[in-house]
Amino acid sequence: MRHNFQLKTLAIAVASLSAVSLTHAAALDRSGQDITAFLQDGLYAEASYTYIDADVTGYDSANTASNSKEYVKGREIDDIAESYDFFRYGVKTDVNDTFSVGILYDEPFGAAADYVGDNNFVGAATGAVNDIIASQLQATTGVTDVAGLKELIQGTETTLNNSANFLDQSRAQVAQLQAALQNDPSLEPVLRDRIDTALEQIAAGETKLAEGRAQLAGLERLENFADGRLANDEGTQVEVRTESITGILGMKFGQNKNFQVYGGPVAQRLKADVKLRGSAYGGATGYTAHISPDQDYGWLAGFAYSKPEIGLKAALTYRSEIDHKANIGETYPLVGALGGNPEQSGTIDITTPESVNLDFQTGINPTTLATARVRYVPWSDFEIVPPLYNQVSKRVTQDDKGLALVDYDKDQWVVELGLAKRLTPALAVSGNIGWDSGAGNPTTSLGPIEGYYSAGLGAKYNFTENWAVSAGGKYLWFGDAKGRIPTGKLASDFQDNDGYILGVKLSYQDK
Repeated sequence: MRHNFQLKTLAIAVASLSAVSLTHAAALDRSGQDITAFLQDGLYAEASYTYIDADVTGYDSANTASNSKEYVKGREIDDIAESYDFFRYGVKTDVNDTFSVGILYDEPFGAAADYVGDNNFVGAATGAVNDIIASQLQATTGVTDVAGLKELIQGTETTLNNSANFLDQSRAQVAQLQAALQNDPSLEPVLRDRIDTALEQIAAGETKLAEGRAQLAGLERLENFADGRLANDEGTQVEVRTESITGILGMKFGQNKNFQVYGGPVAQRLKADVKLRGSAYGGATGYTAHISPDQDYGWLAGFAYSKPEIGLKAALTYRSEIDHKANIGETYPLVGALGGNPEQSGTIDITTPESVNLDFQTGINPTTLATARVRYVPWSDFEIVPPLYNQVSKRVTQDDKGLALVDYDKDQWVVELGLAKRLTPALAVSGNIGWDSGAGNPTTSLGPIEGYYSAGLGAKYNFTENWAVSAGGKYLWFGDAKGRIPTGKLASDFQDNDGYILGVKLSYQDK
């Protein structure tokens, strides 16, 4: 006898998975860009909240040599992962048995990291400051550290003061000779050569004094940079936020309306703040960037198939890249130490990545569903390249390309498998396991995780015929990763980390 797996009853079970599904993934991926709210039957609306708390600890590198990229285990790094939360909303309705419309809100990409404690990503950048001083002064003066710089400044100031005093005395002597010549012109043959020679010496001395003062100004800029970095007690921080609103129009076709094509526009808003601190970032220590909110547009398209008699639904969804051109303000203390403008404003181009999602479910028996989700994001194409940071980095790369502040080596794959079971007409439970490939190892020190394995549980309760509340949790085992700074130097090592996700959702459905 063939079972009739009516989606009206099974929907209770499958929807309980989505409260925490596909959240906190590789690179900057957060929400998973789920569109299953649009694939529900009839009038459907949902609002969900997700909270992420990860424990990401490791060690910095004891290798502070600027010419070596090797990792050497150093001091402990306390938890850098700040708790992170976001909301998702969706509403969808059928215009008729052919057309459906919907609108979805989510926060697809983001990051939140904060370094604290006694490690190379926090506070006084002694090693980096001394390296910079040595690179500027060692070849000509032998100075390699802050103490030597201050002694050199003190000595230079004494020499310049002595030179200035000597020039003042020479000018006074010339003035006396010129006065004597004016009083007695007959002394011209005796005094003229002495006066001209003294004036030439004074002119040469003034030139050397001006050069010395310019050199002193450069040393003082370097000293101000050193004092500012050594007095700073901040830690490296990053926060990235995005928000997306997606409008979707779907059209069903086929003899039994089993097929559906859908698509629509996506409006996305992006903003970010970054602070690089401590010795880990070398000459970039003290760098700060504020990327102002920017809104740009992309699109979504997909294809779905359903077979209600066996509880089957499948959907393949593509989201386009979205190109942002945002205003950015950058502060780079090293530029000021080298005589440039350390605070500059401009624009930055950031392209959030395209993605492909596959959502699948099928009935196993009249009260049980099997589910699967697959997601692909080409993070290897993504990078953040602030203009001032990139310009300065060309001193390191000695080419026209320079360095990106953030980039990734590999693309991301996410797979989730689950089961949902209806226990009573009003209550369903679910479980799922997942795997995220990560986006490469080593990876950016601003997010040092190489994917994860996960296990989750969820439940949904219909407290009326139309209204339901879902809740779930997921535990994550993060992959070990080396943290890499943009120069390629391995600056940290993170192992044996984990985290959890909690979610709750309120939904309404009228079929």
